[in-house]
Amino acid sequence: MKVKTALISVSDKTGLAEFAGALAKNGVKIISSGGTFKALSDAGIKCVKVEDFTGFPEMLESRVKTLHPKIHAGILAKRNKEHLAQLEKNGFETIDLVVVNLYPFKETVSNPKVKLEDAVENIDIGGPTLIRAAAKNSESVAVLVEPSQYENVLKELKENNFSLSEKTLKELCVAAFEHTAFYDSIVSEFLRRKFGTEKFPARLSIGLEKVSTLRYGENPHQNAALYKMPLENSGIVNAKQLNGKELSFNNFFDADAAVKLAAEFKEPAAVIVKHANPCGAAAASTLSEAFRKALECDPESAFGGIIALNRECDLATAMQITAFFNEVIIAPSFEEKALKELEGKKNLRVLELKNTGEKAGTLELKRVEGGILVQESDSVGERAEGVVVAAAEGGRKKPAAAAVAATTQNEWKNVSNAKASKGEVESLEFAWKVAKHVKSNAIVIAKNNATIGLGVGQTSRIKSVELALKQAGKKAEGAVLASDGFFPFRDSIDLAAKAGIKAIVEPGGSVKDNEVVAASKEKKIALYFTGERHFRH
Repeated sequence: MKVKTALISVSDKTGLAEFAGALAKNGVKIISSGGTFKALSDAGIKCVKVEDFTGFPEMLESRVKTLHPKIHAGILAKRNKEHLAQLEKNGFETIDLVVVNLYPFKETVSNPKVKLEDAVENIDIGGPTLIRAAAKNSESVAVLVEPSQYENVLKELKENNFSLSEKTLKELCVAAFEHTAFYDSIVSEFLRRKFGTEKFPARLSIGLEKVSTLRYGENPHQNAALYKMPLENSGIVNAKQLNGKELSFNNFFDADAAVKLAAEFKEPAAVIVKHANPCGAAAASTLSEAFRKALECDPESAFGGIIALNRECDLATAMQITAFFNEVIIAPSFEEKALKELEGKKNLRVLELKNTGEKAGTLELKRVEGGILVQESDSVGERAEGVVVAAAEGGRKKPAAAAVAATTQNEWKNVSNAKASKGEVESLEFAWKVAKHVKSNAIVIAKNNATIGLGVGQTSRIKSVELALKQAGKKAEGAVLASDGFFPFRDSIDLAAKAGIKAIVEPGGSVKDNEVVAASKEKKIALYFTGERHFRH
């Protein structure tokens, strides 16, 4: 396919003059519109204005420019006798190359204060139509949608008498349809959010933007890449790396888990994650104390872990981190001395992440063979502040409006005769937040707002209880316990009581709740039902 005529209409002028200049020097006729025509003319590149080519002026505030039969017939015509004869009869000519990139809709709506009318005006109509037309006729027409494509295409043109191979045309065709599909997915996602329409529509289009190719996936034999949601500006994908080698697939996955848990707490908190599960978490009056307490939970598993902090990393905390091997450290910011300390470990990946914490209702995707499961994320950050329970004095308190709540009822129900002390209530709140981020079946034992025992991902809840109690050891005396799901039998209560657990929080809802409640009364354990579970698979 030889290029003789090109239509160029771009919002992103990067590399435009160099590319179009090379076309013009090789005898390619260039047709362009509006700002593109001006940019090319200012660069001294000969081109024909769209309205002069079509004999029809731009109208409706430039909403109609390239939507004309002379242009689309020239792009869509097959290069056979019948189609070429129809072009000649109507005084039309073929267009062999279409260079179009679209109005900056994503960039426009990335501004949280964008007005709807400004967003709508940045929905491109003519551009996608041109791209799709050219891609449909890819046997005869080349289509470029990004400046990054210019160099390779121009190189091939120059090496092949200004012709492109069938292989290149097919690659450009696929890239073009991917480009318009991605663009339309952003538009539909923005408008669905803006208009508050069905969260789970009959057809869900999700556009993903490639950030980087990763060295490999979960295992070295698996290829992998990192993509981001174009309208999301929070989370580990948007972190700024300050030190260390590139992150692996597993690093990203574990870092995401760590960051989400650290974001649960208002007070200074530190989280250490291995294989997507916390092996230590704590909240305290200072960050360095929180990290010390988190590390004490399981220092063996913490080796080579992922660390997330919810406060600026200070030197005291940084020195604890560099005292042993870690893969990644994430914090909203770093003191200058702390960063220097961390940079002393050249392979330690240091990430700055200022904006994190999932909004309630954010969609979460899980791949299954043949499809995708879609659900709202287990994020309750916009419901109410704190998990407030019926404390030692027996009263029920309503949570203040605006941060983290763990139940839809905004309160827990004390179902036993015993009542937790103020300190035990605080540790119950802490443990319940952590349990949400531990793989089911999840058991979290905590004391003084720090984990001391974790039962992770067992096939039975009693096994998770046994593991958590074994890890806690003698520290379990006077501690509290959280379970992400209900207890199906009283055996877990009996085990907890034997170890000295003073208070338990769980969803409730088992057919054996009466048996479990009776056990807690018998053992004088404060038992609270949340009415909401937090399974994590």
